[in-house]
Amino acid sequence: MSPKIELLAPGGDAEAIKAAIIAGADAVYCGLNTFNARNRAGNITFEQLVGLIRLAHQYECQIFLTLNIVILEHEFKALTKLLNKLVNTTLDGVIIQDFGLLYVLKKYYPTLDIHASTQMTTHNAGQIPFLKKFGASRVNLSREMNLREITELTKVGVEHDVLMEVFVHGSLCVAFSGLCYSTSASVGNSGNRGRCSQACREEYETTESGNNFPLNIKDNSAFFDLPALIEAGVHSFKIEGRIKGASYVHTVVDSFRKQIDGFLKTGELLEDGERLYKVFNRDFSNAFLRGDLNQSMFIDNPRDNSKVYALEKNGVEKQVAESLVLRKPGIESRDLISVVQIQQVEKDLNKEKSELQDIMLDKIKHLSIDKIPLTLNFSGKLGDVFTVTVTTQEYISSLLKTETKSFEINSTSSLVKSEKLSLDDSTLSKRFRSLNNEEYNLLALNSDGLDDGLSIPYKELTAIRNEISLILNKNTPIHPEVVLPPLTKHQKPQTDGLKKADLSILICDEADVILADSTDADIYFKLPDAYKRDCTHYIDFLNQNPRLIPWFPPVLIGKDYDVAVNILKQVKPKLIVTNNTGIAYEANALGIKWIAGPFLNTTNSYALLGLQQEFDCAGAFISNEINFKQIRHMARPDNFKMMYSIYHPILLMTSRQCFFQQSVGCEKPRIDNGCMLSCDKSTSITNLKGDSFAIDKQKAGYPSIYNQDQFLNTEIIKDLSDLFDSFMIDLTNIGAGDKTSPDKVTLIQQFEQLLSGDIAPIEAINTLVPDSTVVQYHNGL
Repeated sequence: MSPKIELLAPGGDAEAIKAAIIAGADAVYCGLNTFNARNRAGNITFEQLVGLIRLAHQYECQIFLTLNIVILEHEFKALTKLLNKLVNTTLDGVIIQDFGLLYVLKKYYPTLDIHASTQMTTHNAGQIPFLKKFGASRVNLSREMNLREITELTKVGVEHDVLMEVFVHGSLCVAFSGLCYSTSASVGNSGNRGRCSQACREEYETTESGNNFPLNIKDNSAFFDLPALIEAGVHSFKIEGRIKGASYVHTVVDSFRKQIDGFLKTGELLEDGERLYKVFNRDFSNAFLRGDLNQSMFIDNPRDNSKVYALEKNGVEKQVAESLVLRKPGIESRDLISVVQIQQVEKDLNKEKSELQDIMLDKIKHLSIDKIPLTLNFSGKLGDVFTVTVTTQEYISSLLKTETKSFEINSTSSLVKSEKLSLDDSTLSKRFRSLNNEEYNLLALNSDGLDDGLSIPYKELTAIRNEISLILNKNTPIHPEVVLPPLTKHQKPQTDGLKKADLSILICDEADVILADSTDADIYFKLPDAYKRDCTHYIDFLNQNPRLIPWFPPVLIGKDYDVAVNILKQVKPKLIVTNNTGIAYEANALGIKWIAGPFLNTTNSYALLGLQQEFDCAGAFISNEINFKQIRHMARPDNFKMMYSIYHPILLMTSRQCFFQQSVGCEKPRIDNGCMLSCDKSTSITNLKGDSFAIDKQKAGYPSIYNQDQFLNTEIIKDLSDLFDSFMIDLTNIGAGDKTSPDKVTLIQQFEQLLSGDIAPIEAINTLVPDSTVVQYHNGL
């Protein structure tokens, strides 16, 4: 494990990447125009990527490429074309969210270094070896982790030779990354596809506690926590901000570079962090890192806070400064600060921002990512060897400049007379023009030194070209093109001669065990997110009810993960469903069959195949984010079950933070373990379009926000019953708010009748579930 501390910077476009490099970043992460989770960033072309890799390496900086979205079935053809190009660059790593892409990279592109994205919601000890087995060399931990939890996970990382990466500055999501479906539920703009519409930054009708932006939290900054993170064993300090500009990137990276270097040299923090307030910010908080989840993390202003901060520094109270900047009514500025004073503060701030930008532009103006000029000179006479002289430019890092370099390649055969197959300009161009690529600009092919009417075997020309390519590629062999083999679509087992799908049911209320008397369906029991330490209640409950199939939630942190693993070990069920990869890892180690739950965001056949081959996964729920066209061509692995939830509350986001402090208010100043275990509040918020969303907190569950309508998809039963083994209905009542829940026994009977082939129950089901939607199945991603 490398002891080096890495400063990892964002790069939204070429200018920002240059700014990060010159400011002292050890590595920069960036995205192309496709397959990355920041499609609102400027992003870069493949040709720019090649140039930027070359530039970064001149400054001993690495480049990581973000491919951090879920991948759809039809995209693998285009994706492999990109990977075939990437594998022949000197790219330093790829950042991944999708299980299918992890599988393809490990199996077919082993030279590409894999980093697990924060979108994989990594927060417990089982997830690290899970990702290691999928090929990941490093993991970006969930942003909600505190120092104690990070320290424990870095120890696990050392055991498995996996580096830990932590966000130290920039925007924070109020939701767990990878588990936010806030706009994919309505318009298909999914954060899992890089199209987050930032519903958490929207304005809502004023809440009972007097807030208009109740989901908006301050930016993250661990600027003064670097010693603790170093002590915790964190390898990479990651700055967020690919949507932000080059001036922002340069200022933040330069500030962190000086802070890190100063501390490593003197053992003290020497920087005051003032420059961080002069670029875009929403004010700063390190509350997640400190494990102090309180109301001060929120800010009722999603816009740039730099002007507010400047006014504060000039003696204006924060509340007044915010009112002035946001032009809130009720503030008489003439009684507080003169218009002239406000204008002067704004003028000074704009001047400082302009100066920061000028400094950055001056530093990067000489940095070039242009293709390397290349010329080929061909020479030879009758009876002599054929010679190609290659002239190019090479950067000499010790001199910080480029120098002209040349080398010669000679044929093994002598030139012979041949009028028909002579080496004329057309033939030479055809054979060598492929050297004009994303890395090199082939300026000229000069054949003045080659006598007319001469030839050598064409296979020797090909060999010479390949040798030139190898030398230009720093003697790194060119990887052959990978073509993914076609996947076999295995049929599901037939039941009574019919390929019908069975019904399965999800419950969370122990009293609902009685539903087993009314159905033969599989019954999943949803286990809580949180437990009292050393809790054994659910061990006894599951042992007493062996028909129940344990259902593990997406987030299990610290002691909650330990208790969940203990349930798994003590109960030893024949089958589980898990939405958490740490539990999947433990189940596989214990020889327990497991099914991937719907919150593992499974969207393609390679994900199914990878989960099966790497961890003996027995089946998977297909993501409800994708539509009919995106589902229908998926290929089932052999002896593998495919499931789909046809009725459930639509989860929009889950958070470690409290949604009630900013909505209805709460007498507790901060969240503690007692809140998790005992709070069961519910309320709603309404945006300015009039759309209401239910905030629901179950006992022992994380605060969550749900869509006003339930998801109800009876269409898929007609469309894709041949594909799926089981359709699930969620009878947990979570997210229902104050709505009356339908009678569960009646609902089960209607769905069973529907799955038997009778379409008559559709009308009855729609009556039982009046507020429903199937828009996700139509829109997809």
